[in-house]
Amino acid sequence: MTQGSAPGASQQKTRVPEDSIRQELNRVLASHEFHSSKRSQDFIRYVVEHTLAGRAEMLKERTIGIDVFGRSTSYEPSDDATVRVKAGEVRKRLGLYYGGQGATDPVRIELPSGTYIPEFRWADVAPPVMPPEAPAPEAIPPPKPEVRARSKWILAGVAVALLAAIGWWLARGRSSATALDEFWSPVLNGNAPVSVCAAYVPVYGLNRDAGDATRPEDFVLLTDQFVGGGDLLATARLSAMLTRLKHPYTLKIGNDVSFKDLRSAPAILVGYSYTRWKEISSDLRYFIEVSKSRVGITDNGSPTPWTIAALPADRRTNEDYAIVSRVFHPDTHAMLVEIAGITQYGTDAAAELVTNTDLLSEAVRGAPSDWRKKNLQLVLHVKVIAGTASSPKVVGSYYW
Repeated sequence: MTQGSAPGASQQKTRVPEDSIRQELNRVLASHEFHSSKRSQDFIRYVVEHTLAGRAEMLKERTIGIDVFGRSTSYEPSDDATVRVKAGEVRKRLGLYYGGQGATDPVRIELPSGTYIPEFRWADVAPPVMPPEAPAPEAIPPPKPEVRARSKWILAGVAVALLAAIGWWLARGRSSATALDEFWSPVLNGNAPVSVCAAYVPVYGLNRDAGDATRPEDFVLLTDQFVGGGDLLATARLSAMLTRLKHPYTLKIGNDVSFKDLRSAPAILVGYSYTRWKEISSDLRYFIEVSKSRVGITDNGSPTPWTIAALPADRRTNEDYAIVSRVFHPDTHAMLVEIAGITQYGTDAAAELVTNTDLLSEAVRGAPSDWRKKNLQLVLHVKVIAGTASSPKVVGSYYW
């Protein structure tokens, strides 16, 4: 079926009544696979309801981005893969549901690849067939010695075949590792808790009533009380991923992070590289430079086109850049991952990339075959639409 199919065509074709489809939708929404993701629930509910209402022709990427994900009317799908990524995730969640809890459901809701119009069909679940009652077995004489010997050889052959099948299955499982597995494998190797570290952001506080006239000395520099909003969102994404992977971690904020901590276990450094983590990341190829003259990414200290021409004082911008670094650091002798945007939007988008299998697969599409074992840096460009970071795009990469 294509996006130009007649509204509700899949329902008519398979003759699944509308009330049966709605009952199945409710089962899917209440399942473990969808209950944990409100966006996936919103997506599947939206496309099913539109199809049942005869508005399947409206299920286009741009319309879904605006109606489901709150994108502005100027939203361009070519610049933001959120809808495509979420559709792929919904397909995976449906597959998991019907492979487990929903295996015996009478109706199937499917989202074919290449379209946002769902299809509905009756499940091919046949009722169990009771075998006819067998007559009482007759007495069977004991097998002859040569028959027993032949049976032993048959059992041995079956055992060998079973072991070979198990070995093939395990090898297949290892070879099907996702990009997310490959990115984090060097960092999460072993059982040591990984440190998730966020930096304090310096903020000036007003030390008098806001209505009174202010002087420079009325402002107090607060260096150890606030964490950036993008850093908090990124830390939440990373914590959720580590919890999902059942890997132990410790959360460290600001001055709680010491050089000794970074030497004792792998660490994920979240936030602005020009503050807390400058000494650690300044020797890497790509680095964020923020000065009075320019704001952008440097390449071995040299300017690049990846700049924000006029970053306003309130840091509300319509684009951002970020760097994702994963290195075995020579000073700490431990694996470090650094996720840093020029503003909060870039930091949040970079964290989304390294915790989302689909986005990460796209990001390393052109990487060397052995990239999992290499140090790497990715430079990301992020469009900001209505105050929300879109899915990031890789504009530069380095593997060594």
